[in-house]
Amino acid sequence: MPTPKEMQLKKHKTFATGLFLLMVAIYLVCVYIGRHSSAAWIGFVHAFSEAAMVGALADWFAVTALFKYPLGLKIPHTNLIENKKKDIGENLGTFVKENFLTSENIRPYIEKLDVAAWISKWLREQKNQAVLIKETTAFAKKVLQDLDDAEVIGFLSKKVTEALRDMDFSQMASGGLQYVIDRQEHIKLLDNILPQIKDYAENSQDLIRERVNKQKPLIGFLVGKKISKEFTQGIVDFMDEVDKDQNHWLREKITEELEKLQYKLGNDDNWKQKINSWKDQFIVAEKLEPYIKDAWKSIKSTTLESLDKDDSALNQYLKRNIEKVSDDLQKDLALQTRINNWVRKFVYTTVMRNSNQVESLIGNTVATWQGRELSEKLELEVGKDLQFIRVNGTLVGGLVGLLIYTITLLLLS
Repeated sequence: MPTPKEMQLKKHKTFATGLFLLMVAIYLVCVYIGRHSSAAWIGFVHAFSEAAMVGALADWFAVTALFKYPLGLKIPHTNLIENKKKDIGENLGTFVKENFLTSENIRPYIEKLDVAAWISKWLREQKNQAVLIKETTAFAKKVLQDLDDAEVIGFLSKKVTEALRDMDFSQMASGGLQYVIDRQEHIKLLDNILPQIKDYAENSQDLIRERVNKQKPLIGFLVGKKISKEFTQGIVDFMDEVDKDQNHWLREKITEELEKLQYKLGNDDNWKQKINSWKDQFIVAEKLEPYIKDAWKSIKSTTLESLDKDDSALNQYLKRNIEKVSDDLQKDLALQTRINNWVRKFVYTTVMRNSNQVESLIGNTVATWQGRELSEKLELEVGKDLQFIRVNGTLVGGLVGLLIYTITLLLLS
């Protein structure tokens, strides 16, 4: 099935050839009539048609010689495109480089680039946001699905183990206790548990009496109820005393002991060695791997489920950030300038740095084409216009022949 360009070229070739054949027919008619009539007009028509045939043939030869051998005859300097394809490719590459890929020609177009505005406008459209979210989630989903779980778990186990082993738990614990002491968190905790201890003590008389009866049956029989009551009451009274006295010695003692422990954790080598020993004992990849495996599977399945839901928190997060990027690009002039300057510089340097490669690409591409293929490609592109050269050659040749014939008659008369 011929392409539209092939059909168009054939139509124009037919027209130019038809015009030539018309001139041949007119010429033959004039020759025939000229033998039987001496009418003056015959000479003019004869001269026009004769010169038109010459012009048509000359331009047909010129046009044909570009793309093939005229009538299959290997006349020198014909079939130029096929025979000169390497030179054509090199010259075309050089032409493009020297006339298009120059600083003077490239810079005005690059300076007009406003990528930030284009991106902002593109991102504001709902359909584009949907496409971007869809493609982003599809890519993320594929990456997650393609990951080898065993490799990921092994990698995370190794990195988490290394990170935990590098931590100074002594200093962390010391710092944590110092934070508790400075903010009086241990006192607040004591104030919260004192009422609970009192309630528990008041409700434990029967339990204490039962224990006394079990351990010391005789004492329990004689004074068990009194002992349990006095014991619990003593605890309740002591708790009340601590609760009401903000400067009670127990409060101070707890603070003092915590301060000692905080100092030891941060400065005592024995404590540091103990903590490091515990760390070496418990923080190993084999022990952490089951927990990391469960965590990874949970994270992966949750993320994949979120990626499949259009209204998931992850998709909503992506949508909000896309809109934020669009607003920032629209309102932040400094950001627009930075992005546009970066893009312009990148495009300019890339084009100028690779202009020689563009020249080589054009030359090498043309050189790899088959000679006949190149001729056919070019003929399809410009052959239609070249047929008008044949038409013009026919008409102009005829007019020149008519002019010469007329001048000749005038000079001879």
